[in-house]
Amino acid sequence: MKYQHFSVRERERIQRGLWRKESIRYIALQLGRSHSSVIRELKRVVPINTFRYNSRRAQERALVKRKSRGRIDRLKNDHIRLYVIEHLKVRWSPEQIAGRMKRDGVGSISPEAIYQFIYAQIKNGKPRKGCTDLRPYLRHKRKRRVPHGARRSQRVFKPWSSIEDRPKIVDCKKRIGDWEGDTVESRDHKPGINTVLERKTGLVFISKLAGKKSADTARVLARRFANIPQHCRHTITLDRGSENSDIQSIEAATGMRVFHAHAYSAWERGANENVNGLIRDFHPKKTDFTLVPEEDIAAVEYALNTRPRKRLKWRTPLEVWSGALRS
Repeated sequence: MKYQHFSVRERERIQRGLWRKESIRYIALQLGRSHSSVIRELKRVVPINTFRYNSRRAQERALVKRKSRGRIDRLKNDHIRLYVIEHLKVRWSPEQIAGRMKRDGVGSISPEAIYQFIYAQIKNGKPRKGCTDLRPYLRHKRKRRVPHGARRSQRVFKPWSSIEDRPKIVDCKKRIGDWEGDTVESRDHKPGINTVLERKTGLVFISKLAGKKSADTARVLARRFANIPQHCRHTITLDRGSENSDIQSIEAATGMRVFHAHAYSAWERGANENVNGLIRDFHPKKTDFTLVPEEDIAAVEYALNTRPRKRLKWRTPLEVWSGALRS
């Protein structure tokens, strides 16, 4: 039998019956309802210690509950909710927020709870009234997947030092000082930015390039590694782009041995490719980096270096790097 909510007239009949001191079973019989339905209605509405049923109050309560039925509030704790929103806006992922939250003593929730909180505020593709659309702060918002092999071909040159000759210890990420480097292109093939990432800590350096030649890359690397201790400079693995072809200049600028990955093998520099994707969150494709101020580039670098990482047990790359320098 399909359940039907009590109508206004039925609630008024209940109230009159109680005034007349009619039994619950008699009232239910007059309404064509089961006596258990009437009892549940009374238990829901009658205030504690008054034992008085008010049809108007019962109807108002029913309308309020009907308006919010099926809705589940997410992240009910205001402190947790503010923590999540604040860190989403600085481009932390739900997993990073949930992991770091435990270390900061804020609370304990799952990444899935954060995703549900974000999407519970959306209805028919738009934010609900009074809600904020947090989807743009997720990494994969409105992104298309690029088919495998669709990447623009790279100029291939004869490598003087292949990744196959790189020391095996680099693969283990057991020591600090093994780096990966790449160039992120600018709009219309203008000079872009250089990125280098330390494999063990995840620390990244982002620098604007003045040109697209190998000398420009060597010049930027010389500046960024000038104050890095020698024991933190062992190897650097680059792709086979022409901007990385002058091995002698790069080795002289960095004090590291240079190795080149195989052509079309981005996974051999997976950590660096991943951080390039993170940079695209801040500066999407077709960004003209020649128009981006140095301060903005530095802000992105700081944001990535202070973002907690799961593989670092939710510490940040800057925290791990600083600890290694002190030890």
